[in-house]
Amino acid sequence: MPTTEFAPLVHIYDTTLRDGSQGEGVAFSVEDKLKIARRLDAFGISYIEGGWPGSNPKDIEFFKRARDIEFTHAKLAAFGSTRRAKSAPEDDATLRQLLEADTKVITIFGKSWLLHVTHVLRVTPEQNLEMIRDSVAWLKANGREVIYDAEHFFDGYKADPAYALMALEAAHAGGADWIALCDTNGGAMPWEVERIVREVRERVHTPIGIHAHNDSELGVANSVAAVQAGAAQVQGTINGIGERTGNANLTSIIPILHLKMGKTCLPENRISDLREVAHTVDEIANMVPNERQPFVGRNAFAHKAGVHVDAMMKNEVSYEHIEPGQVGNVRRILLSELSGGATLEHKAAGWGIKLEKGAPETRSLLARLAELEHDGYVFEEAEASFELIVRRALGRVRRLFDLVGFRVIVERRNGSAVTEGTVKLIVNGQQVLTVSEGDGPVDALDGAMRQALVPFYPELAGIHLTDYKVRVVDGQAGTAAKVRVLVESADGEDSWSTIGISENLVNASWNALIDSVEYGLLRKEWRESAT
Repeated sequence: MPTTEFAPLVHIYDTTLRDGSQGEGVAFSVEDKLKIARRLDAFGISYIEGGWPGSNPKDIEFFKRARDIEFTHAKLAAFGSTRRAKSAPEDDATLRQLLEADTKVITIFGKSWLLHVTHVLRVTPEQNLEMIRDSVAWLKANGREVIYDAEHFFDGYKADPAYALMALEAAHAGGADWIALCDTNGGAMPWEVERIVREVRERVHTPIGIHAHNDSELGVANSVAAVQAGAAQVQGTINGIGERTGNANLTSIIPILHLKMGKTCLPENRISDLREVAHTVDEIANMVPNERQPFVGRNAFAHKAGVHVDAMMKNEVSYEHIEPGQVGNVRRILLSELSGGATLEHKAAGWGIKLEKGAPETRSLLARLAELEHDGYVFEEAEASFELIVRRALGRVRRLFDLVGFRVIVERRNGSAVTEGTVKLIVNGQQVLTVSEGDGPVDALDGAMRQALVPFYPELAGIHLTDYKVRVVDGQAGTAAKVRVLVESADGEDSWSTIGISENLVNASWNALIDSVEYGLLRKEWRESAT
């Protein structure tokens, strides 16, 4: 049981480990589920739904191992269904497995839409009501907190309000602690949800929750509408993962409740961990984070248009609905052909360079930026290359080496391709010729370049390539199209990205590599001189 007293106005019920794992491409191991459960508990989530113990061995193992976790905030819930039509509760395998999971909370779903009662379960309406009431009552008699999920409730209510309410009243009669109204097909509209939740609260006196799916991209809106109408529990998943188009996204719902509506749902100061929690779940799920996701996405507080940036520098509220740090995010000012003098002035100031918005060198740099972007350069993801452009234009980059030439030979030996790169450089007045083999032309050239430079710049040994991406700039040109190469490098303390453009892949890669090396070797001296 939780050891920290905290009374939220709205209880967050996280079903990432169960409903979220039903999304395509999501497959959590037992270890994954335990890691996520611990992180959600530390975050301050009220309920964590661990899975369905009767559905697979993995969930049985999870609940077994979860008994050794002492949760600080969260209550762990096991999920299942009501008893079968021909089974007494005490003889029903599903209910028995739910008890054996040994959680303090059990969530069961049942039918509230007559279409499902008669066409899916194929029982009478009266039998369905008995199944709901008996199942809840038996679990309560065994000392569990019981949450009843009214599956397909909004569809059922719109088809037959009287019967849908009778299903809820059966759960209430059984002693349910919570009743969650489910928009299982994700087709309800926010105004329908708000109206129906209000009507339900007038008839049913058990606390109400909302479980929305995102098929109409209204999972968040419907959850907020339900809270506005009096729901005190919101079910959803981190990053909105889940079956079909996903579940209601808690990484949007939580800040809306907490920051916009004043509905406390996390312990004090926990909401600033939101972005880190979202990225932790993505990483464990082996999913690429959605950069455009509200609140926690990399682009959530990114500003590109010159007019926007100019206004932001005068007043940050002008183009941001919250302060990014409230949810653990950061503000980003992007460089592009849309940038104005204010953007360039802001970015240069961060590099320790003073530029004035209307100065000739600023106008010249903006013109150069627009020209390069027209040629296919994108500096939003390669700011290190643009910093080099700025410093070179201002005469603030000392030459580390000069390229005399390079050559790449690809040879096929015994069914495998072998690549050899030769690089000739002038370093400190000395001509250096080196040769290296690699897995491909870029790897071979990188190896040869490092052989030539490390004796002069030993710190280069600590700089490593961490990512390499190639994009075709104009696919209509076929094999003669320009390619854009993005290289990400790191030295254990920081990381940076550089870019190269050319019709020749090797040449584009070389340009990106050279920028990466020069930036990595010079950036510390630039920062030190700025301070």
